[in-house]
Amino acid sequence: MNIKSFARDLAVKVFALISLIATIAGNTAAVAQNKNHSELVDFFQDWRAFEKPQFKKNAPDYSPKSISGMHSELKERMQRLAAIDTTNWSIADKVDYHIILAEMNGLDFNIRVLRPWQRDPAFYTSVFIYQSDTPAHEGPTNHAVIELWTYEFPLSVENENKLSLALQTIPPLLEQAQSNLTGNARELWIGGIQNLRRQAENLIELQGQTEETSNAFKKSLSNALLATQSFVTWLEKESPTKTGSSGVGKENYTWHLRNVHLVPLSWEEEVSLLTRELDRAHASLRLEEARNRDLPPLKAIASPEEFEQRSEQSIKSFMQFLTDREMIPVHDFTEPALRAHTGRFVPEAERHFFQIAIHYEPTTLFTHWYHWWDLAAMQAAPHASPIRREALLYNIWDSRAEGMATGFEEMTMHAGLYDDNPRVREIVWIMLAQRAARGLGSLYAHANEFTMKEARDFHVKWTPRGWMRADLDLLGFEQLLYMRQPGYGSSYITGKYLIERLLKDRSAQLSEQFVLKEFFKEVNEAGVIPVSLIRWQLTGRNDEILKLTNDHLRSHK
Repeated sequence: MNIKSFARDLAVKVFALISLIATIAGNTAAVAQNKNHSELVDFFQDWRAFEKPQFKKNAPDYSPKSISGMHSELKERMQRLAAIDTTNWSIADKVDYHIILAEMNGLDFNIRVLRPWQRDPAFYTSVFIYQSDTPAHEGPTNHAVIELWTYEFPLSVENENKLSLALQTIPPLLEQAQSNLTGNARELWIGGIQNLRRQAENLIELQGQTEETSNAFKKSLSNALLATQSFVTWLEKESPTKTGSSGVGKENYTWHLRNVHLVPLSWEEEVSLLTRELDRAHASLRLEEARNRDLPPLKAIASPEEFEQRSEQSIKSFMQFLTDREMIPVHDFTEPALRAHTGRFVPEAERHFFQIAIHYEPTTLFTHWYHWWDLAAMQAAPHASPIRREALLYNIWDSRAEGMATGFEEMTMHAGLYDDNPRVREIVWIMLAQRAARGLGSLYAHANEFTMKEARDFHVKWTPRGWMRADLDLLGFEQLLYMRQPGYGSSYITGKYLIERLLKDRSAQLSEQFVLKEFFKEVNEAGVIPVSLIRWQLTGRNDEILKLTNDHLRSHK
């Protein structure tokens, strides 16, 4: 063998050896990384079990002693999480880590600041008759909720027993509430009374649906109703003694945004953003009206038959648009999810804001039903990571869920959805103005610069065409919800902005390779998690998360 051949063979063997070593090292790193993530999943499952309070007398225990003990143990668990070294983890695994950290911060905030079990009577509402269009119920809820909408009537024997046991948690929970509710948040107190009155009404309606059930079930139901009515009476009696403010204040609001919801904004920045969107919506509406001045006005649906016919027409045209424009991935569940939530005809005098919109053009609200696609996707294709398969706690999903649903209304408009009926574009701007107005009202209410009435008045004043009225139950429901859950009222607009910014960043990064449909596919597959985390996973840019993490560390020094 000559020298050249020997050298060539040696080089080949050396290269093969190096490749083998690299492969082994890579496989070893992958195994180690999977082991790390597996341990994180174990930590997560243990955390979720811990987050549920112990039951006492057949109800979750929110007593001061229980909450104090939970807070002490939470701090120890947070130290254990902080000790985990994520240096060599994949971005996706690091995202999962930050989800757990955000949830833990959520419980910490609830214990230190929000204290719903102490300040918020609505926290003790147990009965929910409708499915939420978001991954979990909006606002703080107790750990013994009864999803009445999941039952079919007449009840089977199995479901009768199941529901009977669930109803038995209501009396001890409301008895406990009278000891726990020592807070002085007047507007939360007054607003919560209505929620419990509604629970009593729902239980009375349930009695009418279950006349053929056993005596044991009827007793459980009767006791739950009597406990609810007694609790309402107690709340009304105590209400004159409640004189304090209900907002969490600007500093706490900002901490909650950045550390729980992972929204890289402050209270002041959210006010600026929502003010800009309110201005833009009103100005755009006027320009739209000028452009459409020679077109006939929209006519509202006038009968149940017309509502059914127009809904069907809107579903077909909307689905055709999504398919032809290749804007988003269209799945087997996409159209059925729309059909399951078309709504119903409502007489003109009884319509609230969104019913007014849908009676002029059903598609305007169907574009917001990205919510139902999210929920269908969570069922049809559970996320690979157990940490992202179910709803995140403390409404941490709001920037993604509400931001996407709100943003998609305007995105589809700009993509040409209403080119054949330009008057409908006016409704899109009206809906954006309403979201901005109600969000601003909630921001000022949390800063304790607005009373709830002033927040509602602002909401009414800046919603165009008088579509939001002071006498509508929807008005009080929305502003109370946003007082109960800091950051939620603004999330429709701030989440929309964060998704638009992500679209900009991702398209700039991919340049000519950017495909809109693929963008939505990537976002959807990341899960219903904070947009800042989706941005990190899609673009590799962690500047927002680093800033939020540093803020968190500084706030705990």
